Amino acid sequence: MTVLLRFAPSPTGALHLGGLRTALYNHLFAKKHGGQWILRIEDTDASRYVPGAVDGIRSALAWAGLSYDFGPGMNGPHGPYHQSERLDLYHSYARRLLESGHAYRCFCSPDKLATTRERLARAGSNSTYDKTCLHLTEGEVARRVRAGEKSIVRLNDDRLPPRILANDIVFGALRDAHASLPTDPVLLKSDLFPTYHLASVVDDHEMGISHVIRGEEWLPSLPLHLDLYSCLSLNPPQFAHLPILLNPDGSKMSKRKGDVAVLDFMKGEWEPEALINWLALAGWGQAARSPSDSTTNAPESTTILTLPELIAQFDLACLTQRRQVLEPAKLAYLNKHYLMRSWKNDQETLHHAHRIHDLMQTSLPSSPHTTPEYIARVIHVLQGRITNIKDVPSLAPYFFVRPDYATPEAQSMLKSLSNDDYHRALEAMTRRLVAEPDTCGVSGMASLVHAACDGTGLKQKVFMTALRHALTAMKTGPTIPETIDILGVERTVDRLKEAFSIRTT
Repeated sequence: MTVLLRFAPSPTGALHLGGLRTALYNHLFAKKHGGQWILRIEDTDASRYVPGAVDGIRSALAWAGLSYDFGPGMNGPHGPYHQSERLDLYHSYARRLLESGHAYRCFCSPDKLATTRERLARAGSNSTYDKTCLHLTEGEVARRVRAGEKSIVRLNDDRLPPRILANDIVFGALRDAHASLPTDPVLLKSDLFPTYHLASVVDDHEMGISHVIRGEEWLPSLPLHLDLYSCLSLNPPQFAHLPILLNPDGSKMSKRKGDVAVLDFMKGEWEPEALINWLALAGWGQAARSPSDSTTNAPESTTILTLPELIAQFDLACLTQRRQVLEPAKLAYLNKHYLMRSWKNDQETLHHAHRIHDLMQTSLPSSPHTTPEYIARVIHVLQGRITNIKDVPSLAPYFFVRPDYATPEAQSMLKSLSNDDYHRALEAMTRRLVAEPDTCGVSGMASLVHAACDGTGLKQKVFMTALRHALTAMKTGPTIPETIDILGVERTVDRLKEAFSIRTT
């Protein structure tokens, strides 16, 4: 069987995390099984269309490293890939359903439909429509169509053929949920655009989709979709519905609430590999049994897995049915470790330095110390502390601008230091640097610092705290020799003298 999947977002706004995870799982499954996947734009609701949304979706997928095989900009045998360009196809299938008696035209106005729903509800009925138009004669229907009356096309749920049992790869055998469906669901709207239900069934068949991987929110619609396949005498694809993602507080993640747009993470300078890793393992939480009855364990939720590794290990049978909380702390953990991997490569470090350089043009525009080469040196001494590259200026601002001795943190560092000890430490270090200005490298600076400390008779902790305050005004950071090596002798001496004079006054 040819494996072909589709990711079919609506262009109603920015791509959100749930959508990206759906695209990711389609990508993983397709590539794991030697298949391909389509980006299909479901733009049949013109009232909700957002200009630029399609470009945003494509940009987010490209940033995440998910390259679709066919779709906008990647023409192939299944196009066109915008549903708004496939209306004739949906109309032909609607005619098939009308001609077979599995569907009928409804001429009821929106006001009449609303009144009918209210009447049925007051009567205690679960029906949402009273099938008034089902009983129109063929002649009456033809006359009203010729007269130009607006109509919709409804499925006739009184004439449904035998249907296969609903079964889902993730959720297993499903109970019959037809009772939860609206009465005679609408398939074609009065503007001649199809509803999602008709369009998705027609497109999945016409495009030859073998597997449909989509969000759990579509699970209640599965019986309707299977009915349509039966009415049209078509073989349905296999379905896998993905459990909904939740916010840390347990609420449903939605693009209408909070920062869940992929664009937010792009602007937030998160590593795309980390975000993909994070999303892939959200819900990948149980062991899978192979046909040979051997068990494959699912990876832990913070396992570092590259995209090729995810493809190799991906198994829909490992997905849990439980709704999953996306924990930001896990993304931070993964992001930090992806960065730590990249620091081992000088070219990648320089690439990140260029990114930080661009960020610092707005955060620290007055600093003359923001060349990519200089930033790469800063990255080297901060490596294990960096969770996100945008944090570099706030982690160690003293490498780029003068220390702020007025902060509460800087003031608290002085509580354990007497004026005399502070001055002795700074004077000794200044004399050493002035006497040996050509000292370079971390090891050379370490020897110089320890020699200066030994000459004062101060405890090492007191000596280092004094220097750290003078050079950084922050309690934590790289070692003092590393800090001096980055700053250079001239800037270090200037800071020591400035801090000495401030403490004197």
